[in-house]
Amino acid sequence: MNKRVRRHGVMVVFAWTALLLSTTACAIGPKYARPQMPAPPAYRETPPEGWTKAQPNDAAVRGEWWRMFNEPTLDELEDHVTISNQNVLAAEAQYRAARAAVRVTAGDRLPTVTATPSATHAGGSAAQHHGDFYEVPLDVSYQADVWGSIRRSVAANAAVAQASAADLESARLLYQSELAADYFQVQGLDADRVLLEETVRSDEQYLQLTQDRFQGGVVSMADVALAQTQLEGARAQLADVGIARAQFEHAIAVLAGRSPSELSIPPVAGQPSPPVVPIGLPSSLLERRPDIAAAERRVAAANEQIGVAKAAFYPALSLGGSVGSQAVAIADLFAAPTRLWSVGAQVAATLFDGGKRRAQVKVTQAAYDTTVASYRATVLTGFQQVEDALSDLRILAQETEIVDRAVVAAQQSLDISTVQYRGGLANYLQVITAQTSLLQNQRESVDLRTKQLIGSVSLIQALGGGWSTTQLPTTQEVARADPARAGARR
Repeated sequence: MNKRVRRHGVMVVFAWTALLLSTTACAIGPKYARPQMPAPPAYRETPPEGWTKAQPNDAAVRGEWWRMFNEPTLDELEDHVTISNQNVLAAEAQYRAARAAVRVTAGDRLPTVTATPSATHAGGSAAQHHGDFYEVPLDVSYQADVWGSIRRSVAANAAVAQASAADLESARLLYQSELAADYFQVQGLDADRVLLEETVRSDEQYLQLTQDRFQGGVVSMADVALAQTQLEGARAQLADVGIARAQFEHAIAVLAGRSPSELSIPPVAGQPSPPVVPIGLPSSLLERRPDIAAAERRVAAANEQIGVAKAAFYPALSLGGSVGSQAVAIADLFAAPTRLWSVGAQVAATLFDGGKRRAQVKVTQAAYDTTVASYRATVLTGFQQVEDALSDLRILAQETEIVDRAVVAAQQSLDISTVQYRGGLANYLQVITAQTSLLQNQRESVDLRTKQLIGSVSLIQALGGGWSTTQLPTTQEVARADPARAGARR
């Protein structure tokens, strides 16, 4: 009875020692603080006057930001990016792998229990025991995290998993933005197609006019040739629009995770106006862009690795124990006389390694400095992209007004040239010049409106697409064993 009590007492001491070491151990290494990155009080560039007057409920871009454009076809296509785009699915798989890595490292905080049952048969003159011999040992080993090395490794992997979750959001935003930009390219090409079809019909009428005048002996065959050339040129441009539209349609299919042969976008009538995009303060950008969040989390992971490297300078404490049973018959394995146990502790310290650990600390410190520089560069790039998008929209708005006036003037010029040509006061070259100028300005107007829509998409992407760091999964979420995608919350 005394042996049983002593045995039980030793095991209790082992358990309590492990628990005490895990809760009272200190963490060697620097405490993490986000790198300082001052933000300007306001953006230098501003969108066109009146364009940014948002309603009170438009305080921020929403998660499904593409719905701001009120395009049902675009809404349907965007819904497929998250569930079907292969690059997004690859990023999601990387995130799941990063989460699993957290659980792999977290397993080091708990004791390891192994069982190695065996059955042997001994014989011969030198054997102490002849016959069968059975053994069922259970070994327990525990690496005490006295200096916080394991905890820092878990924290580092958790930060990497959080960065991977942000990378997943960046991938979603990237391909959603690409799809929206390609969709508005299709819209622009449809508008070009309408213009060119009208131009072809008009050129056919002009060709008939010149042919009638040639038959009447009013003009020469040169005018007919010019009219025929103008008509065929418009038809060629119309064919080019069809080629470009098909290519963008194929690109949209791939972005939506479909085969190009499976997707057909019906012709779109007209082009919508760019939506109101709330800008916010530059300081809010640090919380709204997933790429900035990912860079910051990698800084945190690098900081933890410094602590792991510094913990290697201190002794490692290992606790071990075993319990089991040995018997010559299986029926006797669980009888009290055949049981055995042992408990022990081991301290291991490296006395000399030729400066390897010190060099490893310098490696981790340099890696940390690299991530800090990358974080700050990512922030600066974010500010630049917002400023670029704002300046693009401002200049495009001004340019659109100019080109729209040019379209009106070119139409007037064509009308006058046509009247003069009919009256014999102008040659057909003047008519062709006016036709070319009108079509060029009309297509430029369509192109500018397309660029404005794509610029709005670029601005939304630069602002983070409605994402925020509040959607970043916590350390507890990335360490869960369930398959829930914490990084995909909306």
